[in-house]
Amino acid sequence: MNDFILSGLIFSPLLAALVLLLIPNRLQQPIRVVALSGTVVQLILAILLYFRFDGAAFANGHTGYQFVEKLNWIGFSLGSLGRLQIDYFVGVDGISIGLVLLTGIIGVIGVISSWTITKTVKGYFLLYLLLMTSVMGCFLALDFFLFYLFFEFMLLPMYFLIGIWGGPKREYAAIKFFIYTLVGSLFILVVMIGLYTSVIDPVATAAYLELLPNGVASQEAVLQVQQMLQQNVISGSELVRTFNIPAMMEPANYIPGSLLHVLSGSVLWDLPLRFIAFLLLFAGFAIKVPSVPVHTWLPDAHVEAPTPISVLLAAILLKVGGYGLIRIVYPIFPDAGAYFSILVGGLGVLSIIYGALCALAMNDLKKLIAYSSVSHMGFVLLGLASLTVEGVNGAVYMMFSHGIISAMLFLVVGVIYDRSHNRMILNFRGLASRMPAYTSFVVIAFFASLGLPGFSGFISELMVLLGGFSAPDVTGMLPRWMTVVAVVGLLLSAAYYLWALQRMFFGKYWIFPELREKANIADLTTREYLMLVPLAILTLLFGIFPHLLLDKMGVAVTGFTELVLQNGQEQLNMVLSTIIR
Repeated sequence: MNDFILSGLIFSPLLAALVLLLIPNRLQQPIRVVALSGTVVQLILAILLYFRFDGAAFANGHTGYQFVEKLNWIGFSLGSLGRLQIDYFVGVDGISIGLVLLTGIIGVIGVISSWTITKTVKGYFLLYLLLMTSVMGCFLALDFFLFYLFFEFMLLPMYFLIGIWGGPKREYAAIKFFIYTLVGSLFILVVMIGLYTSVIDPVATAAYLELLPNGVASQEAVLQVQQMLQQNVISGSELVRTFNIPAMMEPANYIPGSLLHVLSGSVLWDLPLRFIAFLLLFAGFAIKVPSVPVHTWLPDAHVEAPTPISVLLAAILLKVGGYGLIRIVYPIFPDAGAYFSILVGGLGVLSIIYGALCALAMNDLKKLIAYSSVSHMGFVLLGLASLTVEGVNGAVYMMFSHGIISAMLFLVVGVIYDRSHNRMILNFRGLASRMPAYTSFVVIAFFASLGLPGFSGFISELMVLLGGFSAPDVTGMLPRWMTVVAVVGLLLSAAYYLWALQRMFFGKYWIFPELREKANIADLTTREYLMLVPLAILTLLFGIFPHLLLDKMGVAVTGFTELVLQNGQEQLNMVLSTIIR
């Protein structure tokens, strides 16, 4: 089980999709059952992985992956340019373990939420399962090419799920989502190609040079190849170029004189190429987060998407952007991460405040929650920019916590929309008297999202703020005023949630006259309880016992911050020295 559990996590939904191809379109109930089975298997594997994962087993944050599966996939000679090598390389560490578990949970919740879908049921669940395969692949891939394939493959299922099963303006929202994400993907592709031309795989190169005793990789052989590389004693035809992400984190694996070598001296628009590459990667993943000002696709996509797809989009797809920043951007370009820390932190603070102000102005409950996601994901950027252990822990914890809470928020919006086909806050009053159980879950979701103590949202926000306040003294990366401004975002989030709660749920029952005849205001069904109860328990569980996740990810996050800070300062000095000369 240990040898192939990650492949099982990635491909179990895909296998379920293949089974769906054999089922006639008219058999809608078996189609739903098979789709649910595929995601349940993925969840079971995610839970097994979580309990088997040893968070204390890391020697350092960038090499200590567990349950690793690595197979040669694509490889051929490039003549004088050496060899191309692409691996099926997957693994999990403390940074990804929570997101793997989150993906498994939300996958099952999403299928249950999709149970009422009646339009082209087979096509819907085929796309849904393909999307789950792609997202899980992103969180487990350790080869940049493999990651990019999964990242790109998410586009098509989401485009069709919004464009076919969405609301009245679904085509516009789907195209906007597609164009934004595609542009970001092109930025990532450009940098990925630049990295490929600059980085070698020392183990594969050692094997090609026959430096491995008995064919077994050793640290001595890796160091020998790295030394030979920096001394320019290996011919170009003997270099094995790679998309291996851990290899890209090691400066000694960069070919001297290559575009992205620390001492290359390559400059574009008065900035080192490494800084340009960082900005392109950052922009590509910031679109996915999304960060202000590249966030405008998100409210449209959420408003037009059906409820289950809004759940997937907010709970796990947005996290791919934050994960990409932590897994790829900062470890590979720590020098640029240090140089642009104020820019990243500033965009985080801007997202927090701007998203909260927009949410405060919304009358559409779904748009309010969409903008609250923009605001809360700003804390991920702020925590990451601080480069403190507390801040990065808070950023990773925020992604997990926000995934649980945002799923719950969009589900409660879906409940009222199913009853009335309307989401306007001002069209309802006093719903608590007619829907007491539903109101209880709304209160839990709202209070968890605004960061009330006892919920997981409080832990993540607290850690980000602790990291931000200590950053000037510990890392010198962020001015303290940024964190002070971010606190204002918490006050604004309390304002828009409490306003919506007061307006819709308390007071004498009233509903907009045009909705009275067609609305069926009834309390939760059994299916809705199945979706909401687990999420409510999880946000309380991880709010009261945060060590359940922090113990799994703590050592990896510490290793990440040490790696980025140490390499970042050293490489930044080297890059700037080449420009000065």
